[in-house]
Amino acid sequence: MGFIKKLPDVIANKIAAGEVIQRPASAVKELLENAIDAGADDITLIIKDSGKTLIQVIDNGVGMSEDDALLAFERFATSKISSAEDLDDLHTLGFRGEALASIASIAQIELKTKRREDTLASLVRIDGGVFQETSKTHAPDGTSIAVRNLFYNIPARRKFLKSDTTEFKHIYETILAQTLAHPEIKWKFISDGDEVFHLTTHSLNERLNHFFGKDFSNGLIEFKESNDFANVQGFLGKPAMMKRAKNEQFLFINRRITQSRQLHHAITQGYGELLGEREQPFYLIYLEMEPRRFDVNVHPTKMEVRFEDERNVYNLMLSVVKKHVSGKDFSPSVAIEEKTERAEFDRTEQYAKFYKSSQSEFPGVQKRLSYNERDFEVRSSNALYADFKREAEPTPTTPLRPEPPPEQTSFSDASFETPIDAPKSREYQLVFQSSETESDNLKGAFPVQLHNRYILTQIKSGLMLIDQHVAHERILYERALTVMDAGISNSQQLLFPHRIELKPWDMKVLEELRQDLEKLGFSFRQFSHSSVVVEGVPSDVKPGAEEKILFELIEQYLDYQQSLKLEKCDNIAKSYACRNAIMAGDKLSQREMTLLIDQLFATSMPYVCPHGRPIIIKLSLSELDKMFGRT
Repeated sequence: MGFIKKLPDVIANKIAAGEVIQRPASAVKELLENAIDAGADDITLIIKDSGKTLIQVIDNGVGMSEDDALLAFERFATSKISSAEDLDDLHTLGFRGEALASIASIAQIELKTKRREDTLASLVRIDGGVFQETSKTHAPDGTSIAVRNLFYNIPARRKFLKSDTTEFKHIYETILAQTLAHPEIKWKFISDGDEVFHLTTHSLNERLNHFFGKDFSNGLIEFKESNDFANVQGFLGKPAMMKRAKNEQFLFINRRITQSRQLHHAITQGYGELLGEREQPFYLIYLEMEPRRFDVNVHPTKMEVRFEDERNVYNLMLSVVKKHVSGKDFSPSVAIEEKTERAEFDRTEQYAKFYKSSQSEFPGVQKRLSYNERDFEVRSSNALYADFKREAEPTPTTPLRPEPPPEQTSFSDASFETPIDAPKSREYQLVFQSSETESDNLKGAFPVQLHNRYILTQIKSGLMLIDQHVAHERILYERALTVMDAGISNSQQLLFPHRIELKPWDMKVLEELRQDLEKLGFSFRQFSHSSVVVEGVPSDVKPGAEEKILFELIEQYLDYQQSLKLEKCDNIAKSYACRNAIMAGDKLSQREMTLLIDQLFATSMPYVCPHGRPIIIKLSLSELDKMFGRT
C-alpha cells in the first residue's frame, strides 16, 4: 500500500477554509457578494459577538431551488461560470465555488431560500460540513443564510481571532465598502440586537455624509474620465482631509472591492506634494474596464487583481488624479459646525496641525526674500491671489505716498539671476496709513504680521492667514529645483571663505552631493580629510548662516533620506528650503510681507509647503458673522 492518500472532502474543505475564510469579516464578504450576485436590492446583515456567534445575511434576490440549495455547498459548485473561457468575461463577484463549502465546514449553517415562482421555501441545515436536514418551510422570496459558531470545530483558529472590537471593525469596514460600491441597494446592519445603520437612500453623497460626517462630501473633488481603455470616476479628498489611517481608501474595479498597491501608489503619486509625511488621502474610485483586461483569479479572497497592461492602468490613474488635484484652491476655510454626538465624526484633529509653527533658530531677518517679479511669472489668474491684489490696490481717493526706506531691507533684485525670456519687472508702490496706531494699520488692505508668525491680510471674501515659514519654504523649494534643473548661476561668492569641520560620514555625503550642491549655488573645496572651505553660497542664504546652512542641510538630507526616501534632487531642495526659510518669530516689514505673498502666488502650488503642510487658511465674512452672532 502506498503512503499517499486522498483526504476526505470534510478535511479538504477545512484546509481550504483557512485561505478563503480568515476571520468573521471574510465570511461576511462572501455572503454579501452572493446576495449581490443574486440580484438583491435590499440586504440585511445581522451579527452577534462580532460574528463569532452569528452571521446572518437576508436578501430579496432570486432565491434557489431545493436541488441548487443542496449543490451550492459542494466544493467548486457554482452557477456563475461553466467553462475556462468564462473567466475572461466575469460579470459576477463570485465564481470559484469555494466560499459556501468552506464556511459550512467550519460552522453550523441554516439556509432558507425561495424563488418567486415557488410556494414553499427550501430549508437546509449543515453542521461542520455534514448535512443534517433538508425540508420545506415558509419564508419570503429570496435567501436567508445564518452562520453560527464560526470555527467551532477548529479551536486553534478560533483562539487566534482578535478582540470583539477588532473583529467588529473589520466587519463594519467590509459592509461599508459594499454600501459604497452598490449605492442602488438598500442596506441594514444589526449588531447584538442594535441597529448600526439602515440605508434607504441611493444618493452616494448622502451615504458619504452618513459614514464620514456632516457635509463630508462637500470637501471632495468629484471627477469622471473615460477613454477607449477604461472609465474611471469617483471622489478625491482634499489635503485638509488627509490622515495617517489607511482605512478610508476605496477602489472598486467593476464594482468589486479591490486592493492594489500599484494603483494606490499611482493615486498617492498623483497628489504629489499635497500629501504630508506618512499621510493618506481619502479616495473613492470606480474603475470600469473589460473583464478580459484584468485577472481576479489570483487569490481565493478575490481581493487582488492583475492587469493585462499594468503600465497603462498605472499611468491612467496617475494622470487622472494629478489632473483633478493640480491647480485647485486647497486653502482650508474655517467653518462653524454644530457639535455631533458621534465622536468618530469629530474632525478637529485635522485642523489642529494648521496652527503648529516651527521654533525660531536664527534671530533676525536678513536677506531672506530676494524678490524680483522676473523670477517667476505671477499667476494673476489665481482667484485667491486676485482677491488679495484687488484689496491691496489703492482706491482713486487714496493719496499715494512714497514708501519710506526700510530700516533693514532684506531684498535685493540682483541676488537672483533673471531667467532668459522672463517678463520685465515692475515697481511696486506701497501705500501706508498716516496714523501710526496698530488699529489704523488693520483698517488698510495691507498685510499685518501676527505674533511674528502669521501674515494676516484682507481679501474680498474675508481674511487670509499665511504661515510665513512654510510660505517661504515653498518659494525656496521651487526656486532650488528651478536652479538645479536649469543650471542658472545662483552663487554668491564670500569675501572671507569659511572653513568648517565635518564628521567622516558627513564628508561622504557632501562628496556624494557635490555636483547638485554646486548647481544649487554652493562653492567649496576640500581642505583636509575632515574639513572643507566654503567659498560661495546660494544668494538666498542669510548672512552669518553660511556655515550653519551646510551642516543643517546635510543633517536634514539624511533625515529625509531615512524617513521619506526621496529622490536626491528633491531631497536637497526640500532640505535647503526647510533650513533656510524665515522662521516663526522673525519680524517682517510690510514690504517684505507683500513681496512674500507675491512670490508665494507665483509658485506652482501656493497652498501647501513641500511637506504637505497648509500655507493658507481663509476665514470668510459669513463665518465671522456667525462667530459674532450676526443674522
